Amino acid sequence: MRFTTWATVLAIASGALLSACGSGGGSSSANTNVRLLNASVGYASLDMTVDSKSVNSAVAYGSVGSYASISTSATATQVLATGAGTTLTSSTPTLAGDSNYAVIAYGWQGAVRTQLLQETEANPDSGKSKLLVLNLAADAGALDVYLTSANDSLDNATPLTSGLAGGSSSGYNTINSGTYRVRLTGYGNKADLRLDIPSITLDSATVQSLIVTATPGGNLVNAMLAKQQGAVAKYDNGSARVRVIAALPASATVVGNVTAGGVKYDLLNAIATPIIGGYKTAVDPTGATVKLTVNGIDLPVTTPTLAKGGDYSVLVWGEANAPKVSLLTDNNRLPTIAGTSTVRVINAMANLNAGISLTADFSSVLDNVDPGTQSGLANLVSTTTASNFSLSSPLSAVPIWTASLTNIPQGGVYVLYAMGSAEKPVVQLKKER
Repeated sequence: MRFTTWATVLAIASGALLSACGSGGGSSSANTNVRLLNASVGYASLDMTVDSKSVNSAVAYGSVGSYASISTSATATQVLATGAGTTLTSSTPTLAGDSNYAVIAYGWQGAVRTQLLQETEANPDSGKSKLLVLNLAADAGALDVYLTSANDSLDNATPLTSGLAGGSSSGYNTINSGTYRVRLTGYGNKADLRLDIPSITLDSATVQSLIVTATPGGNLVNAMLAKQQGAVAKYDNGSARVRVIAALPASATVVGNVTAGGVKYDLLNAIATPIIGGYKTAVDPTGATVKLTVNGIDLPVTTPTLAKGGDYSVLVWGEANAPKVSLLTDNNRLPTIAGTSTVRVINAMANLNAGISLTADFSSVLDNVDPGTQSGLANLVSTTTASNFSLSSPLSAVPIWTASLTNIPQGGVYVLYAMGSAEKPVVQLKKER
């Protein structure tokens, strides 16, 4: 099967941001200053070389190196994994002389990208601050960014910037200096909270950049606040999203909740199965416990390992008189290949002791997804014509499910749920994003 790679196409809306590509340029005698900002959650430490010379070493995640002077006529830049010395990304940017640049390294392990931030914006007047928001979390989609007082509701709040797409910048916003609570939400949906930073301080007459990066699940985000020509503070997401998928054959009653950070979150109260519950954002998921009952009988309490920033499904499957529980780590990242959507398969069918496979127009999409598990991601090419899908098992001469889908969009995240029993399968194709 083909898995999605993490990449993004940048469409920056500010002259301060320059794509890390192109050819070296400028006067052969001109020098400029560069430093590395490590915003890649996949690497605890990164190095950077320019013209084969080390300029920054062992820059920890969420921090920034010191400036190094380089020639604008020799700008071949490499970001490397500290210790191993493996080159993660290469570029040859065109840089202005007598300037300052931060090379922002972001992305996942094995899929690092870079973005240049020119750190020469003029400082605002006393009592004012300039703030740029840079969305490098393409997986999260468009975001709204709110700056408020600590206890303000978002109900009547106006975003600082709205609909900020992945790979885009807000440009510099001049605001009153001070201390703010920062909340990022999905575009146009104040209830869709992606990150809540209780407090940041924007000092008088300073320029700062809020750099937004992705989390493992793809929906929540992390952030870093970088002071121009200064230090960086990181604000990793402390929450995880959890749901219950009750895939038991029809007529079972499933109730589920998760307790995280001393708070109980009700996940599902299903009067009939199968049913797919919605995600709930659980704050402080370390040491979380999940409680489930099936037809009024308690299942053993589970203590899943929930990483901060992740999306998870607690899958209840099998027979109602002998239910099984699986914890699935969900990848809800938006597709990064132009003209495609992603799809994955969850096999939650009872009494089916075999993997299931998905095909489209007789071509394999996902193969041999075992019971109680979910597949990785596959890409579906967007079409305006019909595609014939089929879900099959080697134990059955006829497909479990077939469908003809027209106008497959681009940019979607789809999950095919195979639930119920082998005798009476219930299959749903659901768009998650």
